[in-house]
Amino acid sequence: MASSPANLRSLYRSLLRELPPRPILASPRTPIHNRIRSSFTETSNSSSPSLHDAEHQAQLAHQAVTYLRAQRMYVTLVERYNPGMEMPQDERIRLTARRVGMDLPAAKAKKEEK
Repeated sequence: MASSPANLRSLYRSLLRELPPRPILASPRTPIHNRIRSSFTETSNSSSPSLHDAEHQAQLAHQAVTYLRAQRMYVTLVERYNPGMEMPQDERIRLTARRVGMDLPAAKAKKEEK
């Protein structure tokens, strides 16, 4: 049985791990935390949930965990292999030129400001 209480608890914790952390645990839950919690409590507390519905909900939760984990890994890899994404265009060009052994001349506007 894939939707046992232990498995549902594990899926719930996995979903919470993939969400951005709350700064202080004493702070109120975010709407997404409340929605996830309510969907899991409805599944486990319903008087006679059909086995098919419970299995379907467990599969959807597992897919959500897999998707969120993949998205987190994607963001990590993009940040790691594209370090200049957050830099301004001028700085990116200067660093690219330095990578091949060239130094760009200083811009006139910067000289005039000083």
